[in-house]
Amino acid sequence: MYFSICNEMFEGWGLEKIFSFVSGLGYHAVEIAPFTVADDIRNLPSNKRKEIREISESYNLKIVGLHWLLVSPKGMHISTPDDKVREFTKRYLCELIKFNYDIGGKVLVFGSPKQRDVLEGMSYEMAWERTVDFFRECSKFAEDYDSIIAFEPLARHITNFVNTVTEAVKLIQQVNHENFKLILDVYSMTDEGRPYSEIIKEGKDYLVHFHANDTNKLGPGFGDADYGEIIGTLKEIGYDRYLSIEVFDFSPGPENIARKSIDYLKKFVTF
Repeated sequence: MYFSICNEMFEGWGLEKIFSFVSGLGYHAVEIAPFTVADDIRNLPSNKRKEIREISESYNLKIVGLHWLLVSPKGMHISTPDDKVREFTKRYLCELIKFNYDIGGKVLVFGSPKQRDVLEGMSYEMAWERTVDFFRECSKFAEDYDSIIAFEPLARHITNFVNTVTEAVKLIQQVNHENFKLILDVYSMTDEGRPYSEIIKEGKDYLVHFHANDTNKLGPGFGDADYGEIIGTLKEIGYDRYLSIEVFDFSPGPENIARKSIDYLKKFVTF
């Protein structure tokens, strides 16, 4: 397993400063939130994309991929009955796949809670059907760019659509494409109210990425999540990809979060 960290908590930092700092702490990769780079990724020219890749490589870091995919531009939604909005959302996700490829990323984490909610007046079944169709098309596009869309089950207070690994696995099986897989997130796993080991084992055949955080929206080691159980189970299933730090509470400061999180994880993962 390898260590990655998400960039949005480093508010006001340039990418080079982030890369320099986290490389010095021992991280292997950075996960990028596109809205921190450009409000509309279509407006980011090829030379700027190349620069991101070159700067990361200069610090011996990988770009693991993207997350918080549909924050901007505003108004996107994957299952809306408005076909014009849905088609734009599809095209924009394909643009993100291109951007991810350009900067050397592999995984696109699909959380995007508000952009996947079952909208008022729409049945869950209709939202499900339209979501399956949406990801079938986008996964075919991702195949051409050697990218994987990783769908993230999220806690019930975050979204009303796909809150458990069971639902996520069902969605992945129905989309039925090698470029559509699973990410698990410790904070959202906690919401299921059952052992982390059960959740991880249920999703093991599809798991391609992992968000390491804690029960209090901070980094691993800041809350009550049992990382002995979590890392032990990941080792048991042969998971050998990234543990990527994603937090939702930035108040302790990015330096403190980044340093304490990786120091804590190193107690369970050796190289």
